[in-house]
Amino acid sequence: MSGGDKLDFEIRPNATPVAAADRAALLVNPGFGRIFTDHMVTVRYAEGKGWYDARVEARAPIPMDPASAVLHYAQEIFEGLKAYNTADGGVSMFRPDANARRFNLSADRMSMPALPEEAFLGSLRELITIDRDWIPTDADGSLYLRPFMYASEVFLGVRPAREYLYLVIASPVGAYFSGGVKPVTVWVSPDYTRAAPGGTGAAKCGGNYAASLAAQAEAIEAGCDQVVFLDAVEQKYIDELGGMNIFFVFDDGTLVTPPLTGTILPGITRESVITLARDAGHEVVERPISFDEWRAGAESGRISETFACGTAAVITPIGTVRSPSGEFTIDGGGSGEVTMSLRQQLVDIQRGTAPDTHGWIHKIF
Repeated sequence: MSGGDKLDFEIRPNATPVAAADRAALLVNPGFGRIFTDHMVTVRYAEGKGWYDARVEARAPIPMDPASAVLHYAQEIFEGLKAYNTADGGVSMFRPDANARRFNLSADRMSMPALPEEAFLGSLRELITIDRDWIPTDADGSLYLRPFMYASEVFLGVRPAREYLYLVIASPVGAYFSGGVKPVTVWVSPDYTRAAPGGTGAAKCGGNYAASLAAQAEAIEAGCDQVVFLDAVEQKYIDELGGMNIFFVFDDGTLVTPPLTGTILPGITRESVITLARDAGHEVVERPISFDEWRAGAESGRISETFACGTAAVITPIGTVRSPSGEFTIDGGGSGEVTMSLRQQLVDIQRGTAPDTHGWIHKIF
């Protein structure tokens, strides 16, 4: 570590990068999370030494001892954000400072060391700079960035590890929805909950997602795209989807979203939606909303739209809701005006085609 919170990265360019023609072919239809760039970032941490050995190097497998703490006690956290080609020919990121803050909140909950915000942002800038050519040039493409950290100390014992490895990898991605945004069908899980009070629901750790997979499989079996979790105490209030926050639009223009009480991930897209909705004159209320209220509101027309939001899909309209007690549709199963307006505003800001009045865009070039 040098210069306070800033890391000096040693750059070790990949000696055998993907050829330009092969890269261009891969970028035609990259999908999501299937293709990766030539490089990665690695930084090590040791108790008493701090962060050290910061590198940008060729993406490669990570040597790991079978007794590495993460394999036994799941001390691991991650983030997800995107870099975009912008309308002025540059490259930018959307609110990476918010990801840096959330990364450290997750680290604190999982008894892991904090990574200085400038070091986090620097690691992203270095990887984007060396792998800029991997950013898709089409209007819907972006470079998905995955910073993560895990306990690398070799030991068997239930205590916080004393050594960690921080990495960043990158994956070019295309449009989340092929053929345009489509309303999804969701399954309200009757048996599984995502997180309980006092647990790790507000941390972005892999264990939360592993625990959601059985419910997601149940949703797919029911012909649904995503699972919606209820609260763990009364199992009546909506928490969030498997990987997205949720909003309800009422017929008077009010937006309601579940409050952040420790069981819900504090989504950066969620926070951005709240800001943009209030800018547009909508009242936004953070309060508990029950599954019964959702169903009754949809059937009466009181709830006119419902949408989920997150980094990957930005905003996703919800059209049909299924549960063991039956199903119902929202807004005729379509994409509502408020939902799509907010989505377009976010996309335009991210792409640099709308004013960034909140200082959310971080320019790289």
